[in-house]
Amino acid sequence: MNRDLQLEHEISGDDRVTKLEIADLTILLIEPSAMQQKVIIHQLSEAGVDKVDLVSSGESAIRYLENSKPDLVISSLYFEDMTALEVLNHLRSEKSNHQVPFMLVSSEIKFGRIDPIKQAGVVAILPKPFKFDSLVTALKNTLQFLEPEELDLDNYDPTTLRVLVVDDSKLARRFICKTLHGLGVNHITEADDGKSAIDILSQTHDFDLIVSDYNMPEVDGKALVEYVRSNEIIAHIPVLMVTSEQNRAVLNNIEQVGVSAICDKPFEPDNVRQLLSNILS
Repeated sequence: MNRDLQLEHEISGDDRVTKLEIADLTILLIEPSAMQQKVIIHQLSEAGVDKVDLVSSGESAIRYLENSKPDLVISSLYFEDMTALEVLNHLRSEKSNHQVPFMLVSSEIKFGRIDPIKQAGVVAILPKPFKFDSLVTALKNTLQFLEPEELDLDNYDPTTLRVLVVDDSKLARRFICKTLHGLGVNHITEADDGKSAIDILSQTHDFDLIVSDYNMPEVDGKALVEYVRSNEIIAHIPVLMVTSEQNRAVLNNIEQVGVSAICDKPFEPDNVRQLLSNILS
């Protein structure tokens, strides 16, 4: 396998710990098109992945996942019997598989059809056709999700950080919390919308960081940041805004209210690690 697709072995004293490599990944591919099956399997093979199981429908994928736990699910968006979102919702509802990374491969560009997938928590969304480099990056993100590295901060011990996670999607909160836990963050409080977050912040100011979605009912992320910045007791708390919004005018508006950083969905561990290092240094 190509050297740049491998992760190096970590050596600590006399103990040798072998980290998961791209070639070690076991993958379930859900793709109804025979042509697309061949293309994706060929690209995975080029990346060093040869442990790929293939199904062509949502129902067959659900049956497979009831008996097996792959390292990664790669899926098209549409099948004859259901959509990838339905498969993903089923995956997230099952205790044994709810943290399995999910990657979407789709030519769909409509925000209303892609955004629910982003909100449910995915490691990557690749277009059809996708570039080989994009696939390798997505596979590396999967490795980071499966075997994350703890944050290395100058001024904080990650294990003592107190973080408030705000998102009206339970699935998105679960995905964000899993990523933060992997980075070494142990103390997380969840709020299911901006209004609940304000209620929590009015009772306790004991947070080092707020991670918030932008699109939420009643009190959205922008209004939440305005509340934080207008309250001198909590105005110092960094806010990482997580959003699938692509409109540049909207993003500029978010930046102007005082967010510390904006993070795209999908919520990628490496990107999050870099942003948090910048915010908390």
